[in-house]
Amino acid sequence: MSAAPGGPDVLPAIGGIPPHPGLARGPVYLDYNATTPVDPRVAEAMLPHLTDFFGNPSSSHPFSEAPRQALAEARTQVAGLLGARPGEIVFTASGSEADLLALRGAVLASGRSRPHMITQATEHPAVLETCRALERLHGARVTVLPVDGHGLVDPAALAGALTDDTVLVSVMAANNETGALQPITELAALAHEHGALFHCDAAQAVGKIPIDVEALGVDLLTVVGHKMYAPKGAAALYVRDDVRLEPVVYGGGQEHGLRAGTENVALAVALGAAARIATEELIAGGPARVAALRDDLHARLVAAFPGRVHLNGPVRERLPNTLNVSIDGVLGHELLAAAGGIAASTGSACHSGAHSPSPILTAMGLEPARALGALRLSLGRWTTSAEIETAVTALTEGAAAL
Repeated sequence: MSAAPGGPDVLPAIGGIPPHPGLARGPVYLDYNATTPVDPRVAEAMLPHLTDFFGNPSSSHPFSEAPRQALAEARTQVAGLLGARPGEIVFTASGSEADLLALRGAVLASGRSRPHMITQATEHPAVLETCRALERLHGARVTVLPVDGHGLVDPAALAGALTDDTVLVSVMAANNETGALQPITELAALAHEHGALFHCDAAQAVGKIPIDVEALGVDLLTVVGHKMYAPKGAAALYVRDDVRLEPVVYGGGQEHGLRAGTENVALAVALGAAARIATEELIAGGPARVAALRDDLHARLVAAFPGRVHLNGPVRERLPNTLNVSIDGVLGHELLAAAGGIAASTGSACHSGAHSPSPILTAMGLEPARALGALRLSLGRWTTSAEIETAVTALTEGAAAL
């Protein structure tokens, strides 16, 4: 089976995955951590709720029946992926909103005049900026824990920061740049020993590795659709049954009273379908297939740039799809521009034409030159071995042209 240049040349080993037409029209896509293509099966599942089934799920007439049932099924599917109960799933419009509901909701519901909350230095801005807003607007006190050279939080640092006034700890499951997997189970247990709630932003982890909220011991967990082959605008927050939160949107009683507004049934259905497919892929060995491709990519880069490639982040405790490497003697953004034919990310941020090192890599203690030389290459459902070979060739030729 052949495809246009840059597209999948064969279907991945996991059966039943249809080819993706959008990927056949562009360069090799290695930016799955930024966003994923919408799986055609997800689009097919949501389409009837954009056309035929338009009723309000809160209404009592026949037009509401199909949307109401679809919403309930989607909630069950998302819960199934997480090892949760359907009633513990709250649909939101983004991961950032889910983080806001978790953090603001827990802090305001605590009733403390000066509540204390703890997070860590490489969190997503949705968490860090919400912490700053709570500090500024509601008198919260925030402790930001450092990370080590692999981007990991030391549980001992959390234990030392917890106080009797701590109401919430928020630590992500997996880092979006390095794929580093935090010791969530241990961190959550420490938080609970001091009576604090534990929130986990699992946007990058859900669907890529098994996530079980009971085993992790978390109270709140963020799920993001566009990181797992659903459309942008579909997300959810797991809220353990006995956790009280201040609503993020006031009004009607939708989403257990935490997020008023008529539900977007089509997007909820999309998230549910994506969760169902992710569950099937986890069982079928999808993570191992992607990890093998990632490791092949790493090995090929090491061979192409002998003595110049440095892995950023843990060797083992990371997502199976994520490879963050720095190549000595080149700037990441210049290498990608020279290579062409590859869609990926770098270890820098561009501000008015000037590049600055990634805050995440900086927090890990990387020297500016190494951070600016970083590439984040993230693989996904449609990545093939042929694409890995194409990407390495392009990067090698691009480096030679600089």
